[in-house]
Amino acid sequence: MALVGVEGVVVEVQADLEPGVAAFTLVGLPDKSLSESRDRVRAAVVNSGAEWPQKKLTVGLSPASVPKAGSGFDLAVACAVLSAAEFIDPREIADLMMIGELGLDGRVRPVRGVLPAVLAAADAGYRQVVVPEQTAAEAMLVPGVSVLGVRSLRQLIAVLTDGPVPEEAEQPELGRPDPMLAGLMLPGAGVGTGAINRQGTAQQLDLADVAGQQAARKALEVAAAGGHHLYLKGPPGAGKTMLAERLPGLLPPLTPAEALEVTAVHSVAGVLPPGKPLLDVPPYCAPHHSATMASLVGGGNGVPRPGAVSLAHRGALFLDEAPEFSGRALDALRQPLESGHVVVARSAGVMRMPARFLLLLAANPCPCGRHGQPGDRCDCSPAVIRRYQARLSGPLLDRVDLRVRVGAVSRAELAGEHGRSETTAVVAARVREARERASARYAETPWSVNGEMPGYELRTRWALAPGALREAERDMERGVLTARGLDRVLRVAWTVADLAGHDRPTREDVVQALQMRTGISRGVPERAGSA
Repeated sequence: MALVGVEGVVVEVQADLEPGVAAFTLVGLPDKSLSESRDRVRAAVVNSGAEWPQKKLTVGLSPASVPKAGSGFDLAVACAVLSAAEFIDPREIADLMMIGELGLDGRVRPVRGVLPAVLAAADAGYRQVVVPEQTAAEAMLVPGVSVLGVRSLRQLIAVLTDGPVPEEAEQPELGRPDPMLAGLMLPGAGVGTGAINRQGTAQQLDLADVAGQQAARKALEVAAAGGHHLYLKGPPGAGKTMLAERLPGLLPPLTPAEALEVTAVHSVAGVLPPGKPLLDVPPYCAPHHSATMASLVGGGNGVPRPGAVSLAHRGALFLDEAPEFSGRALDALRQPLESGHVVVARSAGVMRMPARFLLLLAANPCPCGRHGQPGDRCDCSPAVIRRYQARLSGPLLDRVDLRVRVGAVSRAELAGEHGRSETTAVVAARVREARERASARYAETPWSVNGEMPGYELRTRWALAPGALREAERDMERGVLTARGLDRVLRVAWTVADLAGHDRPTREDVVQALQMRTGISRGVPERAGSA
């Protein structure tokens, strides 16, 4: 299976033997690592006890017009050669999908992208696959496919020839690293998954650790419940990063279909935690502000690789110190924020990757971070402040549903004199209930959360309370809101209503959504129990 992103093309491996000087020719647009399979396959076949044919050998990878990359074709090439040499019955491998890299000693090493490859094979009608034993659990996630995990080429030959299956070396002792897993983790592919550790489990960060910031906590809850993008603006040390890092704990676990999507992307990228075939918690990516546009949206030399927006699919992407990011990199997020996927075109191919993520932006008010704070100790000139704030373009911020100013924490709040804040578990329960209401409301549509609903659908199919949109329409007439902004206010209002248990948004729900959208206070107090 030739993979470009999470999409695959079935590759038929053909082998032909002719009289002549012994030679091995590999054709079909292989890359460097695939071209080197000639030496790996020859050594693996000989060291597995089979005889290498001393004839002119040509191996073709069809369709020849599709570029092939990686070492996952080794196992299929070896079996095709043995079949051409009449060591294996060709009928035994006619409809068999094989994925795996061969070591010189004949061991089958795991490769990246097994899950999306098996998914593509199942879509193409294949029902039997052979994969390395270490990735068998990952391949078994695909329903309707029979999976055979092998440790070595010797074992596969024995299965195909109905011979006794030899015993191979056992797994390394507990606590010792397994060198066979090295191929699953691609060096340099990690993008900082702060909420998922290397064991694939969610780190427990409690929202109760954040002192004060009731408005920001409410906005974080609304963002988690409706899938809304969030922009936090405030001085250094106010708690913006702490709030963002606790967002994944508020998100509900992934559904089985979402878990397969997320796992497939991480498998292709080479950041799937070893021993964790299925990621069932929302991912969280927090790249450094020096990240390039290719590292954010995907790309790179040769075959494009997934970027941070795809690794954050069905989870959260946090850009701390957002104005310090490259302007081109930030503006590249505008298209995936709307479409939910990213298409990267390179000379080696076109990659289409899912990118339905929740964006969190955090920024200081100015380069020194003290603009607008008590005491007026800011040293930045008005021109410097304007240039700094203009690094986040208007079209990008127009796609952000919630914009909240995070003030400095007071001494009383830091000392906890007003009582301990709500825990992550309490807020997550409300988020889960709100999502269940939205999911039931949209049961007959392709969408499940308010943040994904098209504005036209919300305006025409689900009516608000009479007069609820009066303030929002007035803001639109004055130019405070764009047409896209009005639709996003409507989405947020439905989320506020879901959290409050309302059947439809009221005027107060819409006004709260306007406050979190524009940052202008409308005189509506926060509801009790939502802080």
